[in-house]
Amino acid sequence: MIKTWDINKLKEFEAMKKAKTYRFKAEIYKTGINYCVDVPAQVTSKMTATKGYIKIKGRVNQFLFKKSLVPIKNGLFRLFVNMPTLKGANTALGKTADFEIEQDFEMIIKEYPVPEMLTEQLTKAKLIEDFNHLTPSRRKNILKYLSFIKTEKTLQKNIEKLISQLHNNEKNPQIP
Repeated sequence: MIKTWDINKLKEFEAMKKAKTYRFKAEIYKTGINYCVDVPAQVTSKMTATKGYIKIKGRVNQFLFKKSLVPIKNGLFRLFVNMPTLKGANTALGKTADFEIEQDFEMIIKEYPVPEMLTEQLTKAKLIEDFNHLTPSRRKNILKYLSFIKTEKTLQKNIEKLISQLHNNEKNPQIP
């Protein structure tokens, strides 16, 4: 069987899901062409950033939204508020709004189908184990690319290229 993603990562995120809700009031201001608010440090200090950003979900004046807090100077974070959110929250530039946010631990796992031809060719070449030993992101990228191929001829060509690379024990096989 061909692996598509790592189940341990999912379990790790499931354990973190107990998010606390934080409430604050902030004035909406403009920076450049964008509307935003600064999120208080006492709120963001209790959240965990991933690659610098903090994924959140919440409400502004009872209007639901899902966004990311963006890091700015001195360890502070900014929440950009787009026009649909402003209208839905019945607020505007210069007004103070009520915010209720919590960290969003929902992990979106996008799986791509394993082409039957790939499974057959890997089995025939006895390389399924080698394919499964690739990093989860490498497997995902390969399956993603293969899922967008329209013709059988192109699919066959790319699978042959992958099998050749696996046969030669290449660390990071890539297609196309």
